[in-house]
Amino acid sequence: MSQDQTLSTATHEFDGGDGYGEQDEVRLLERQYCVFRAGRERFCLSVLEVEEVVDWPTLTRIPLSPAFLMGIFNLRGTIVPLVDIAFTEGRRPGLLPRHVVVAMLKGDAHREDVRLGIAVDEVIGTFGANDESFLDHAPDVPYCRGMLRHEERLALVVDLEKLIEVFPVPVI
Repeated sequence: MSQDQTLSTATHEFDGGDGYGEQDEVRLLERQYCVFRAGRERFCLSVLEVEEVVDWPTLTRIPLSPAFLMGIFNLRGTIVPLVDIAFTEGRRPGLLPRHVVVAMLKGDAHREDVRLGIAVDEVIGTFGANDESFLDHAPDVPYCRGMLRHEERLALVVDLEKLIEVFPVPVI
């Protein structure tokens, strides 16, 4: 079973071999997602990719950096680059997001772990979802792999690998 799946339970009757029906728990796979708003859109990440959510930090700006890179910040001795995935919406200058979702893309034999901060206006919460809650298609957003239906709304599912390709940040 994948690490990003939790178990929810339902019951059904079965014959335990002794002729008597018994109640047993059937386990349904469910993934947990952190849902947040950046600009006008709702996004979500698997909770296994989210290290933590922090209040807006003190940023150090990087000269000549791309518009999406808001700067870097120190998170308990680790330097984390902070990207604004809503920068294309023309966020007004001076209107800063309120939180940062710190995400971790686990490395493999060819690359190291990448830690990344995502500027967030509002953290909506964590939600469990099964396969029925997903839509495979997403609007033309190159760093998303589908949409999650939650609370009668939709959230774009962020693909961290694609996000780092679209918003390349220096590994610090």
